[in-house]
Parts: sequence; C-alpha cells; structure tokens
Amino acid sequence: MKYYIILLFLAFSFSSFAQKVEKDGKTYEVKKEKIFLNGEDVTETLNLEDKQTILKKAAAISEELKMKEKAEKAAKKLEKENKKAEKAQKKAEKAQKKAEKELKKREKLQKNFDRAQNNLENAQSKYEKLKKRGKLSPVDEGKWLEKIEKLTEKVEKAKKKL
Repeated sequence: MKYYIILLFLAFSFSSFAQKVEKDGKTYEVKKEKIFLNGEDVTETLNLEDKQTILKKAAAISEELKMKEKAEKAAKKLEKENKKAEKAQKKAEKAQKKAEKELKKREKLQKNFDRAQNNLENAQSKYEKLKKRGKLSPVDEGKWLEKIEKLTEKVEKAKKKL
C-alpha cells in the first residue's frame, strides 16, 4: 500500500512540472512560461493570442492539480482523525467493560457478604432458641459455638474482600 502511495505521488510530481494542453488538435507542453510542441520550443513562433490561451489552460490545469492535492491531503487528514476517533472509542469501550466487570464483582462480593451475614444471624438465633429451651447438650453447644465462629470468620473475610 505504501508503494502505491509513493508511486502516485511520483506520478503527480512529474505531471506538475509540465502541463499538457491541447489546442487545435495539437498537444502543447508548458514548462515555466515556455511552450513546447513535440519537444521543440515554439513560444516565439505562436501569436500572442494563442500563447495566452495555452498559458491560461496550463494555469487552470496546474490549479486543478493543486486542488486535487489539497483534497487528497484533507482526505488523509480526515482518515487519520477517523482512526484516532476509532481508537479513542475502543479505549472508552474497553474502560466501560472494565467498569462493568468491576461493578459485577462488587455486587457479587456484596451478595456473598449479605449471605454470610444472614447465615450467621440465623445460626445465632437458632442457637439462642435451643439454649433457652434447654435442648442443647454440652457437645451440641460446642458444635453450635464452633459453627457460629466459622460463620463469623466467613463474614469477616467477605467484609475484607468487599
């Protein structure tokens, strides 16, 4: 692709040095106010009117080439800006996905914390009920206290992660 662009610029640069103008079925070549026909300088042999007409046409062609070159530069600049904008958009999308992922992670951690806290509260209330009724043996009471301790540790871990 780069080679094609370089080739294109070379073609434009060669054509910008000499403009070819057709008048009366003949192709004249204009280089810096000199008019050539078949490689020979015919500037002095042409009458003033023909000379001015050919020079005006050459100037118009030269101006047209300049306009095309400006348009190409503008198009390249626009393409570059579009690429920049696409890059920025991709970056923004990536940041948004990262933020969404972080939000989901936080929600999951909050859910785990709430669940652990709820389990702890349920176990504590059940333990208190059984203790009040006197239905706990010393072995069962040790198991319940151990269970409550583990649940408390889970709540603390979930709180730290959150």
